[in-house]
Amino acid sequence: MRYQAESSTELYIGQSYDRTPFVRVFLSTAPLTKGGELRIPQRCARYMANDTLTSVNEVISKSHKVILDAWVDQQLKDSNRSQAVPESSLRASSQEFFDLFRDAIKAGNIEDLDSPDWERARKMLTELSASRAMQGSTPSETANFIFSLKDPLLTHINKEFGATKNVGEIILNLSKLIDNLGLYTFEAFQKSREAVIRRQQRDILEMSTPVIKMWDGVVAVPLIGTLDSARTQIVMENLLQAIVETGSKIAILDITGVPTVDTQTAQHLIKTVSATRLMGADCIISGIRPQIAQTIVHLGIDIFDITTKASMADAIKEALERNGYVVKREIEKD
Repeated sequence: MRYQAESSTELYIGQSYDRTPFVRVFLSTAPLTKGGELRIPQRCARYMANDTLTSVNEVISKSHKVILDAWVDQQLKDSNRSQAVPESSLRASSQEFFDLFRDAIKAGNIEDLDSPDWERARKMLTELSASRAMQGSTPSETANFIFSLKDPLLTHINKEFGATKNVGEIILNLSKLIDNLGLYTFEAFQKSREAVIRRQQRDILEMSTPVIKMWDGVVAVPLIGTLDSARTQIVMENLLQAIVETGSKIAILDITGVPTVDTQTAQHLIKTVSATRLMGADCIISGIRPQIAQTIVHLGIDIFDITTKASMADAIKEALERNGYVVKREIEKD
């Protein structure tokens, strides 16, 4: 029905999705009919969408405990659930997220997860993903925390709304919302795990490049494994810091544990030697095996101004002699 109040104002009287009457006043200069069919202006459609969200929120609020309990029970019965997450933690996380989920829907936004309405929910899922990654859960197990909400929630929504004409649209929109939240959780988990892996890699690199004080004025760095740019940077930083702290004048780089030496590895060694010399210390490279010597010659790499030794023992002897110490062997007489 339509009543003309003013030339620019139309009063529309109709029924909401649950067939209860409602009245909405909106501004419109266009007629309500077009081509013999009823045309609902955009403003009115928006009001109806808001009414739908309001009713969904009312259902969720009224049946909060029922839906939450069904969700938790479904998670506990899942045979693929990670045992690393205790039941008490699962219940607490479910309660916290469901409260945030209800509050965000109450704000009237179920499409844009980047909006401020979902900020608290996003933060909670990011923290949850990081925690689950540390506990050893898989990305699928973590994302299923959200996906498992779909069945109990939509089942209850369908039961409450019955055969109303837009129940399909409501279920579709909520299903898309839960899917997007699940994908966000999956991505947050991946980022958290990648951050953990990068941190562990840095820790391993630092542990694999110790700087040892061999004698007064002499430090050594035994290198094991492949020498790449990232590791060379850590070696250089640790070595230069040790030279400053100990006042050493000689540094030994032992590459006995380096499997192969190519052009890139040799360039990394030369950079480390150059940085050491800038600090006022000299460098000795030890562990030059015959195969490595031939490789360096074939590659045409110029390291002839760098002191090299075949073993760590020879390098230590050279360093001590430069510092004025004499290394000799004494044979005890019977």
